[in-house]
Amino acid sequence: MATVVKPATAPMMPRIAPREELNPFRIAQIQFDMAAEFLKLDPSLRQILRTPKRVLEVSVPTKMDNGQVKVLTGYRVQHNVARGPGKGGIRFHPNVTLDEVKALAAWMTWKTAVVNVPLGGAKGGVICDPKRMSKSELERMTRRYASEIVPIIGPDQDIPGPDMYTDAQTMAWIMDTYAMMVGHAAHGVVTGKPLSIGGSAGRQDATARGLVHVVEEACKVKKIPLRGASVAIQGFGNVGAAAARIFAEKKAKIVAIADTRGGVINPRGIDPIKALRYKERSGTVVGMPGASRISNDDLLTMKCDILVPAAVEGVITLHNADQIKARIVAEAANGPTTPHADEVLARRGITVLPDILVNAGGVTVSYFEWVQNQQGLVWDLEEVNARLNRTMSRAFQEMLEAMRKHHVPARAGAMILAVGRVAEATLVRGLFP
Repeated sequence: MATVVKPATAPMMPRIAPREELNPFRIAQIQFDMAAEFLKLDPSLRQILRTPKRVLEVSVPTKMDNGQVKVLTGYRVQHNVARGPGKGGIRFHPNVTLDEVKALAAWMTWKTAVVNVPLGGAKGGVICDPKRMSKSELERMTRRYASEIVPIIGPDQDIPGPDMYTDAQTMAWIMDTYAMMVGHAAHGVVTGKPLSIGGSAGRQDATARGLVHVVEEACKVKKIPLRGASVAIQGFGNVGAAAARIFAEKKAKIVAIADTRGGVINPRGIDPIKALRYKERSGTVVGMPGASRISNDDLLTMKCDILVPAAVEGVITLHNADQIKARIVAEAANGPTTPHADEVLARRGITVLPDILVNAGGVTVSYFEWVQNQQGLVWDLEEVNARLNRTMSRAFQEMLEAMRKHHVPARAGAMILAVGRVAEATLVRGLFP
């Protein structure tokens, strides 16, 4: 098979409205409907699987450093738990919306299913601007939010993890708050914790490492040597920076990187370690020596072998899809490509490696962390990475098989694989009462 993606022909892609859909939850539902159509799922089962199981909105009153109380809004959505406890990150961001959280919870359902770990899909978020909050304000907000969602989380119910603008420290605060409220230690209530309180080796780089491994597999299929391949990365945060470093270790050439303030380009290559050090000092990669400035929009459409959108959803749309020049688009972010853009890229023969597989390394190692916590085990880095590589390789091959069987692009193959597994679990369990 010469390419991972075959040109899209009806009825490969979902029927969508003439105006491009940008709402993330609607996009998630469109992607589901496409897979459900291929699988010929019963209409009742479709309604169950496309609807969140539980949606919780909470008030998060937080005492600020100036003594005033600011009331923030938080969410926790559990999309599906047919295959195991809910699993999904918590993000702190001023643009968090309920539809975004619902979409991310749905994508997590399919993500855990495509890599075949026994977890469901969930997600959380608080509408806030963490960049304008002190550490003490963040701690008070995190603990209050955690106390509000305690009734629906737990090692056997729903297991939060880090996401946008949350980290290991955030998870430590949530774990401690939960433990204080239930009256006993519960390391398995969150993942992405510091190593000193039950975190797993390899968790920090897991998403990036899984991403690079999937790209390696795709390059083999497309006969693109990863060594010397040009890579452009939009989003030089935790995942993007780690992916750049790992790509460089494998002798790929990082030709452009960008963060929220803009990007830089150097066709001869950018040293990701130097770029990260520069960003830590200045707050952005813009202005780093030895590279020219480039906008985020221009980075997306520049000529390169591998494009990694690692920032936010909805960056590849009808507006720019016909200008994408990458041979492979590896979705490190959740939902960076709209359904209409998917159609355009598929017609142009550009391989889009879908988010539910590409960025599933994080949830895979989160599952490993949860297993270690539940069983009192400690795995070393070599064991974690070996297990991660095996899981990602298996999932990629199973996606390829689904693509070949149904003659569809990669996202459709991954969704058909994932939705089929969740549908089977739902049918086997039955409906209560």
